[in-house]
Amino acid sequence: MKFIDRILSAFFGNDKQKFREVHLDQEVVDEIIQISREATPREFVALLSGKIREQILHIDGLIFLPGETSNEGAVMKIFMLPPMSGAVGSVHSHPGYSAQPSSDDLIFFAKNGFFHIIIAKPYTLESMVAYNSLGEEVSFKVV
Repeated sequence: MKFIDRILSAFFGNDKQKFREVHLDQEVVDEIIQISREATPREFVALLSGKIREQILHIDGLIFLPGETSNEGAVMKIFMLPPMSGAVGSVHSHPGYSAQPSSDDLIFFAKNGFFHIIIAKPYTLESMVAYNSLGEEVSFKVV
């Protein structure tokens, strides 16, 4: 990593090379579940807010941006994201029973953060699947 990249990562509090586990606040999980259920049959989409401290990525909030949703997809206006928002990834719902990322999801993951969640029906903790920016499944803990 270049020197300037290390400085910027330290300044913004998110060095994606330096976390070994992910902690997701229970309140964030509850909010994701509630919004997913209320949005059905449409998808819902938001960004995940968090910081890396002591090699733990701690997700503590959701960031909502203007966009459009349907039962076939959801789009956010990412260009409206403030530079120091603390966004580290995304979460969105699927109106079906599969939390597998689509090809569009994988493109989005690669460009927008390093931790992503898809929640599918029946919209429970057990139907939430997390992915890294490459679309590989990753684990997380609810705290």
